[in-house]
Amino acid sequence: MVRTRFMRWSHKGVWERVFEVLSQDPDNEYTIIDSTIVRAHQHSAGAKGSSKDKEAIGWSSGGLSRKIHVVCDGLGKPAHVHLTPGQACDLDGADVLIGAIKADTLTAGKGYDADERVLDRLKAASIKPVIPPRSNRKSPRSYDRVLYKACHLIENFFEKLKQYRAITTRYDKTAAAFKAAIHLACSLIWLK
Repeated sequence: MVRTRFMRWSHKGVWERVFEVLSQDPDNEYTIIDSTIVRAHQHSAGAKGSSKDKEAIGWSSGGLSRKIHVVCDGLGKPAHVHLTPGQACDLDGADVLIGAIKADTLTAGKGYDADERVLDRLKAASIKPVIPPRSNRKSPRSYDRVLYKACHLIENFFEKLKQYRAITTRYDKTAAAFKAAIHLACSLIWLK
């Protein structure tokens, strides 16, 4: 009964709307983007009539996994979530999430140091990037090292998110159910 109602609400987008209502007032002084990998239980693969790509399940060196891409506000509260298969790079999530950023500054790790996919899009949107340059960059950029230290806030968020067992090891067969669980957990984090 509970599972049936949870799935109905996930298909209707109820959990996503609850999360959107709770996250309507983010601290948009700056935002932080990052991703984390979660392992999939062996029984989460093989949903009837679906492919692994559609369900955001992929193979990485540790086996079946998926990646959760998140944008957090200046207080470390989640603002936007996106799922990709585990072998996807950080830029795959950035392609989707950068358009939703409404802050003046974006803080991210070296994995987001890409001219066309990130930096040019941020410049076009008048968002200041606080992204350290990769060591192989021919012309290194400067960045605000003090503001970059705020990246620990998104790591703290991932630590809170992974307290939920259903998210740490994905048991859900469908991406819709897993994303609904993430939205529910993010809503609970907003309420704390």
